[in-house]
Amino acid sequence: MKMDNLFRNVRVLWRADAIIAQIQLQHLLTRLGLRALAALIAIFGLLMLELAAYFALIETWSPTIAAIALAAVNFVIALIIVLIAARRPSGRDMELALDLHKSAIEALQSDAASVQAGFASARNIFSHPLDSTLATLAVPAASLIIGLLKKSRETKDSP
Repeated sequence: MKMDNLFRNVRVLWRADAIIAQIQLQHLLTRLGLRALAALIAIFGLLMLELAAYFALIETWSPTIAAIALAAVNFVIALIIVLIAARRPSGRDMELALDLHKSAIEALQSDAASVQAGFASARNIFSHPLDSTLATLAVPAASLIIGLLKKSRETKDSP
């Protein structure tokens, strides 16, 4: 029975780890998708705005200063989008999977300790067979000796 619990807990631990890995992969892919979207927006969407702003700025500034100003604005917008993607919470399902993983580890440790204790007692029986045999025979032998002593006392008292 203890081995069944041990194997069941190993399966639960395996499944919990698989769920955790799947959730982490989903979050990683979501973040990667958001970052790719941010890069796509930064490249295509802002390219047209940048071109329009560049033409507007070269009328008042020099072409070099206008390009540097637009590049700085693009970097700030891309950084804001990356920070939004990084702050996305992991969600309730990750908490549940981590709790399941923790309980499976605790149950597995408990079952392993119980199996180890069973092996230790079995090893003790085989390494000291007389000790276990004497412990098993001590109670019947004591009752037999007490019975013999009572019979011998009764035979002495009865003449």
